[in-house]
Formats: sequence, structure tokens, C-alpha cells
Amino acid sequence: MKGAVLSLEALTTIASTAATLVGLAVTASRLSYQMGKKFAVIESRLQEQDRRLGDLENKIIGLENKVVGLENKVTGLESRITGFEGKIAGLGERITGVEEKLDKRIAEAKDELNKRIVEVEGRLNKRIADVEGRLAGKIERLAYAFTSYQEFLMKYFVSEGVLRREAAEMIATEARNLMRLAVSNPFTKEEWERLKVLLDKSEKDELSLDEAYELLNLARKAVMEYGEYPEAWKLHMYAAMMVGFAWKKAREAEKTEKRGEEKKPGSS
Repeated sequence: MKGAVLSLEALTTIASTAATLVGLAVTASRLSYQMGKKFAVIESRLQEQDRRLGDLENKIIGLENKVVGLENKVTGLESRITGFEGKIAGLGERITGVEEKLDKRIAEAKDELNKRIVEVEGRLNKRIADVEGRLAGKIERLAYAFTSYQEFLMKYFVSEGVLRREAAEMIATEARNLMRLAVSNPFTKEEWERLKVLLDKSEKDELSLDEAYELLNLARKAVMEYGEYPEAWKLHMYAAMMVGFAWKKAREAEKTEKRGEEKKPGSS
């Protein structure tokens, strides 16, 4: 019995061990199945990642090809730009050449125009000078003619007694107004001073015939130089009258002297 009992315990142990082993086998089988499924999922995911990586590589290769194409296009554009720059440089050189030619033509035209202007100005100035010379000559001759006429008329009126010293004294005041021009040329300081002395002597009836002619010469110069002033003509009229009075005075003195000589004893 005891041997039979041990055998039952052994069997029980064996059965228990076998059950445990079976459980472990089942568990291992389940684990193996689950791990297989997980590995399959992981493998599937890895394959998907590989596919995606392949797609990315293809896209990267496509992008690289596009970049290469863009680089080729950029290189082509750079070549075209270089060509354009060369053409622009050529155009710049041509424009520079045209500008130089244009500047040269303009300078030549200016020189020619300046020469023609100088020639025209020269001819015009010559014509103006000729006209001014002829006009000045005519005006000067007219002034001489008028002064000569005025001198003759004043002397004649004085000699005929038409003009008296009272009339000369009235003109003397106007004639002295010419002295206000004493600060200007062409009269010299000495001539202005001499003119004043002669006017002072004329008002005192102390002029000799020579001094009267000296006053007349100064008056003639005043007319030639200051003819635009009325005082110059009044001075000339006054000087001409003084010559007439001095001449008349000299003739009367000669007549008086002759009468005195005729009255002397022994005269025939």
C-alpha cells in the first residue's frame, strides 16, 4: 500500500508538473503568437517607413534634379546676362563715340558761329563808327556854323547899337551858371579859373580886345564840350557880345586918340 501511495503521489507530482509545463507551453505559445503579431505589425510599419523613405528619396532625387535644372537655367540666365552686359558695354562705347562726335560737331558749330558773330559785330561796329563819325562831323560843323553866325550877329548888333551893356549884364548871370560844371572834364582847373577871371573883368567893363577873344575861345570850347547845357550857349552869346563891346570900345578909343592928335598945334 505504501508503495502504491508513493506512486500516486509521484503521479500527482508528475501530473502537476505536466500541467504546469502545459500551462507554460500554452503561455509561451500565446506569447509567441502575440510577439509574432507585434513583430508583424512592427515589420509592416518598418516596411511602410521603408516605402516612405523610398518615396522621400525619390522626392529628394526629383528635387535634386529640379535644383540641377534650376542651376542649369541660372547658368543659362547668367550667360544671357553676360551677353546682355557685353551688348550694353558695346552700346555704351557706341554712345560714347556718338557723344564725342556730337560734342566735336557742336564745338565746331560754336566756333563757326562765334567767328560769324565776331565778323558781323566787326562790320556792324564799323558801320556804326562810320555813321557816328559822319554824324559827329555834321553836328560839329553845324555847331561851328551856328556859333559863327551867333558871333557875327552879336558883334553886328553891338556895333550898330542894338545891344547895350544892360542886355549883356542880364546874360552874364545865366552864363555864370556854367561854372557849376567845373568839377567835370574836359575843362582844366586853370581854364575854369581863367574863365571866372574874364567874366569878373567883363562885368566891370575892363576886358581888352585880346581878353574878349580869349573869353570867346573858352566859350567856343564850352559849346563843343557842354553843348547839351543851355548855359554853354548863353556863355557863348555873352562872350560874342563882349568881343563886340571890346571892339567898339577900341574903335572909339582910336577915334578919340586921332581927334586929340588933330587938335595938337602944328598938326595939318
